[in-house]
Amino acid sequence: MIDKELLEILACPLCKTSVRLEGEKLVCSSCERRYPIREGIPVMLIEEAEGGKPS
Repeated sequence: MIDKELLEILACPLCKTSVRLEGEKLVCSSCERRYPIREGIPVMLIEEAEGGKPS
């Protein structure tokens, strides 16, 4: 589980917009990339992200 305060300061590393928690992923509110959470730690690396809107 991600701490609420941490979630408030996290941002998508690609488009710099906020992310929201959906299950075990953090989802960008703009580009819709999904970043995994592994052992309670968000992996905010673009190359680890899934999906996203086409450019």
